[in-house]
Amino acid sequence: MIRVAVRGLLGRKLRAILTALAIVLGVALVSGTLVLTDSIDRAFDRIFTDIRSGSSAVISGKAAFDLTEGSGATEPALEQSLLQQVRALPDVEEAEGSVDGEAQIIGKDGKAIVNGGAPNLGFSIANGDSRFNPLVLVQGDWPGNGDVVVDKATADDQGLQLGQKVGVQALGPVEYLRLSGIVDFKSVSIGGATLAGFDLPTAQSIFDKEGKLDEIAVAAKPGVSDQQLAAEIRKTLPPNTQVQTAAQQAKTDASDTDEFISFLRTFFLAFGGIALFVGAFVIANSLSITIAQRTRELATLRTIGASRRQVLGSLIVESLIVGVVASVVGLFLGLGLARLLFWLFDLAGFTLPNTGLLLTTRTIVIALLVGIIVTLFASLRPAIRATRVPPIAAVREGAELPESRWARFRTPGAILVTAIGFVAIVYGLFGSGLGTAEILISMGAGAVLVFIGVALFASKLVPMLATFLGWPSAKVGGVSGELARSNAKRNPQRTASTAAALMIGLALVTLVAVLGQGIRSTFTAAVDDLFVSDYAITAQNNFSPIPVSAAEAAEKANGVESVASVRTGEALVYGNPTFVTAVTPNTADAVALEWKDGSQAVFSELGANGAFVDDGFADDHNLQVGSPIAIETPAGKKLDLTVKGIFEPPSGGSPFGQVTFSSETFDANFPDPQNLYSFVTMSGGVTPANTEALDAALADFPNAKAQTRDEFKDNQIGPLNNILNILYVLLALSIIVSLFGIVNTLVLTVFERTRELGMLRAIGMTRRQVRRMIRYESVITALIGATLGIILGVVLAGLLVARIDFIDFSVPVGQLVVFAIAAILVGIIAAIFPARRAARLNPLEALQYE
Repeated sequence: MIRVAVRGLLGRKLRAILTALAIVLGVALVSGTLVLTDSIDRAFDRIFTDIRSGSSAVISGKAAFDLTEGSGATEPALEQSLLQQVRALPDVEEAEGSVDGEAQIIGKDGKAIVNGGAPNLGFSIANGDSRFNPLVLVQGDWPGNGDVVVDKATADDQGLQLGQKVGVQALGPVEYLRLSGIVDFKSVSIGGATLAGFDLPTAQSIFDKEGKLDEIAVAAKPGVSDQQLAAEIRKTLPPNTQVQTAAQQAKTDASDTDEFISFLRTFFLAFGGIALFVGAFVIANSLSITIAQRTRELATLRTIGASRRQVLGSLIVESLIVGVVASVVGLFLGLGLARLLFWLFDLAGFTLPNTGLLLTTRTIVIALLVGIIVTLFASLRPAIRATRVPPIAAVREGAELPESRWARFRTPGAILVTAIGFVAIVYGLFGSGLGTAEILISMGAGAVLVFIGVALFASKLVPMLATFLGWPSAKVGGVSGELARSNAKRNPQRTASTAAALMIGLALVTLVAVLGQGIRSTFTAAVDDLFVSDYAITAQNNFSPIPVSAAEAAEKANGVESVASVRTGEALVYGNPTFVTAVTPNTADAVALEWKDGSQAVFSELGANGAFVDDGFADDHNLQVGSPIAIETPAGKKLDLTVKGIFEPPSGGSPFGQVTFSSETFDANFPDPQNLYSFVTMSGGVTPANTEALDAALADFPNAKAQTRDEFKDNQIGPLNNILNILYVLLALSIIVSLFGIVNTLVLTVFERTRELGMLRAIGMTRRQVRRMIRYESVITALIGATLGIILGVVLAGLLVARIDFIDFSVPVGQLVVFAIAAILVGIIAAIFPARRAARLNPLEALQYE
């Protein structure tokens, strides 16, 4: 039977290839994702290993709680005098102190160089030849007083030359330093990050850390283990400091990137799973059609003695061969996809560290297993159905597979599966006490059941939908259009199965579109409600904190009436790390809040210990005006605040954290305060002259930009649009898989209807009319999938929006029309090859076809 299976595949090479393509694409995304993330992971590991390669132990400040990356909060600095104490310890051979922070290099266009979300690293180099220095000097010299060294990629991109002045902005206005050298990491590309290195005194001045250090790297004497050295140092450390071995510190350094890589891996694998899920529909449908067409062949096998088990075995072998070959092709295609993803990240300005592609044994095993298992699972039902072919069918022309004894339960079963799926989704969204993993599992399983249930039930809807959606083709296409509509209704189950693959992709695309539109509309409404000033000042990338001195410079611009700023930080509140903000007293002139308790006067009445909170936080902790709130800063300072007001944020969010207090209190207790936003009110409002005056005032702060209200909305929504575009591109893979499904179905139906097509040609149908008929049938099938997918996507999005407080339900009608047009294009493209094949059939040969 193995020989029969192999010959069967070789005799149907085109059908086998079209069936395998669905698995190839899904496996390619899975393997490409694993190769990409493993390669990034190795690159980051090498970076952090290189950084700590000369160290035995590392001393750093210790925050009172674990800080969130990007919160604006930092660990407390070390006293520089600690360095001498460490050097005096018996087991210390060498020790070196350093400071670091965010330092933007100013490009030739006068703006800060920001490559997507890549960091702009600034740091001290106390001794270029030190064992602790992970950099190599490519050109020039290590920095001296008033010098800077930059990374080679930035120097090449900006055309920087040794000896020229280079602008660098950290906590204050831009400073122009002499470029003394160009550096690079020893063994790895650092991606889109920029490097700016200074000697220690210059770095301490730029980062406002005179007499302070961020870290002390320590090397042990020969024969002393890293653990022994760390234990010795730990006994002498002051409060708010910690020591870790070099390996432990490298692991700590990598923790944030580990989270990023884990997210990236999960993100892309989810879309690989979607593509494979859609591919399973394509395979199951293709095999069902193929087996139906091979009824006489399978019956003949039964007649000459093959058992049901042997027939099942031969079909399973066919599926196994298809799955293995498709998975192997997909595995290696994933290498190309990983390289493409690196290129796309580069194109988007988010260059990732890279040491070359890494193909691990785990990737090979996972990719092959996933592809093979999905193929076998999808083929199981059609294969089992094939075993029910009676031997007598071998002598009957037009014999068909008998209906399953479970067929009568298809409709109630489909309704039940769909209902269970929606129940699981609702439970995941609204169930109490669920963890993140439980929510995702419940929602994911529910979505899968909903898609399966709707796909099963769709056969009942096909006649009605085909009649309605095929009406234009019947009117425009004449006989060809009418026949196409009839063909779509002829086998509702087949049409529904083919449309289901496209339905899943478009349902997810619609879900993303509705959510994106909801976020945009609610954010825009929130800005319109809150933003009563003329301009906003933010970082070039729209989300990084900016120096307080930038707002101070803006206050000196001609025509400025007030500048209100919002500081950003993190504190421990009720035992949880919490995003907190601080405001200047004149914020009432810039931001209009809707108060549940209090008024705009709260901004100017906060004083040394006042605070205001949003109503959700107040409800969670039973707070009211006059209630005390105790918070702890990253340095361990305790602040006792009193609630002075409670506001109701609009659904689109607000610029304030859950707890907000005065900038005076913030600056006194949080090191290196920075602003998240500054809002500027000017006499005369927004005018070209005022814009020019504000831009001139911010000339010394190239990382800061002034924006009008509309520009602020566009810039804040810009990253969301980029994310949505990435999602659309990834979901397009499932659309491509479904396109192959339509192609496959049409090709197989052309084989199935060979004699019918020959008869149509014999009675006068032209080749053009045949092509039109196949094309219209393809478009009708695609439109059925699009209709079901769009409706289902809107319903699922409505459930999500009902759960998410900060998004309003908003249907992007224009985008949905575009999706429908795209479905028509998918149908037209999918029909090109099958239509040409059908039109080229010889009528006489077709009439003799069996």
